[in-house]
Amino acid sequence: MSESGRPLHIEPYSARHHAAVIDLILPIQTEEFGLSITAQQQPDLSDIEKFYQQGNGQFWLAFADGRVVGCIALKDIGNRQAALRKMFVAAAYRGKAYGIGLALLNTLMAYAHKQGLTDIFLGTTALFLAAHRFYEKHGFTEISVPELPASFPVMKVDTRFYRYRF
Repeated sequence: MSESGRPLHIEPYSARHHAAVIDLILPIQTEEFGLSITAQQQPDLSDIEKFYQQGNGQFWLAFADGRVVGCIALKDIGNRQAALRKMFVAAAYRGKAYGIGLALLNTLMAYAHKQGLTDIFLGTTALFLAAHRFYEKHGFTEISVPELPASFPVMKVDTRFYRYRF
């Protein structure tokens, strides 16, 4: 439930929410974590449908109080493998009380399992300590760069990598 008592819901991305996705992600990256990055430096955000919503990929949005408060993406990288990308939840909606991060992850994992994927990889920064704990708690194992498939899209800011095997 959201602060207003209205239920949270998750649905696949549609272009009408493009500005809301940028407004969610950029402040978390730049203000909260001090990363020097712009929307223009993230070409995946300029065309979410073509980058994520192809093959076994998808991009989901979490809504509360009539607005986008979270997102998560699955990028098909071939060979029945995918990359988990763009997992963000607005600060005011984080934590167990809302369960948005877990709901987003569960949505992605159920979809990936249904698609017959064998592995999900992800990269994150050393700064996202809560994210490290979250992924590890939910079955992801830290791996080294040489363990990543060649098709994994490494982002410049990524310094820690994880794998989930089905």
